Amino acid sequence: MSDALINGLAGAGGGIVAQLLTYPLQTVNARQQTERDPSKPAFKDGAVRQLCLVVQNEGWERLYGGLAPSLVGTAASQGVYYFFYQIFRSRAEAASLRRSIRGIGDGSVGMFQSLTVAALSGCVNVLLTNPIWVVVTRMQTHRKANKQQGPQDQGLTSALDKALQPAPVENVPHKTINVIQDLYKEAGAFGFWKGVIPALIMVSNPAIQFMLYETLLKKLKKRRASNFKGAQGLTAIEVFLLGAVAKLGATLVTYPLLVVKARLQAKQMIDDDKRHRYKGTRSAIIRVF
Repeated sequence: MSDALINGLAGAGGGIVAQLLTYPLQTVNARQQTERDPSKPAFKDGAVRQLCLVVQNEGWERLYGGLAPSLVGTAASQGVYYFFYQIFRSRAEAASLRRSIRGIGDGSVGMFQSLTVAALSGCVNVLLTNPIWVVVTRMQTHRKANKQQGPQDQGLTSALDKALQPAPVENVPHKTINVIQDLYKEAGAFGFWKGVIPALIMVSNPAIQFMLYETLLKKLKKRRASNFKGAQGLTAIEVFLLGAVAKLGATLVTYPLLVVKARLQAKQMIDDDKRHRYKGTRSAIIRVF
């Protein structure tokens, strides 16, 4: 088995585990990103409140809406990324070795080359898997009609809770095939690549994360120079925390692009309000502002 295939399978497996653990939060996140009416609760409430509202009004299963295509997308995305990363990395290493034979460089792959390899792999991944994520976003943001309440439940529901509940939505079958058909009718084949431009720009996220991680690691190694261990002295928890902080910083920088991408991928025809329809990335950014 080739190194590229091994890396692809390992990345896919890890991605699936992470997706299963965090999916309810991803569903809430997608709903908050795509809510366009500032007067509605989804625009104002925090993640915990949103989780409670989804469970109360639509049932636990809605927290996992679109899970099946999401797992397929995660496996495909991680697999494609690591597969092409290994291919591009091997070519970069071979090119560096050829240059070193000619007396240029030491034969190692530098930071800029590594970031280029990661960016190219990310672009290929986005172009190949974007249709899956459009379907997932639409399934996550689909709202079922509120669950029916008995007379005693209605009497216990306060006016405040009623005001915070999202408006009922038509309770129609919303399976993967329904979403695909609906998307094709709405925008044709090109509809499956909605949000691809911000997604391509989002490829910079790992590069930002990598630079932040390396910066934090160097500072930590400098503080630990006296123990002569350097990075080898880091515990698994410390490595996890460094990675988490670096990812947090990268996410804060690129988050606006995630909002734009999610809004482009969500269903556009909302209450026939032209303010809620986006023709493209530029249109979405302007209308959000």
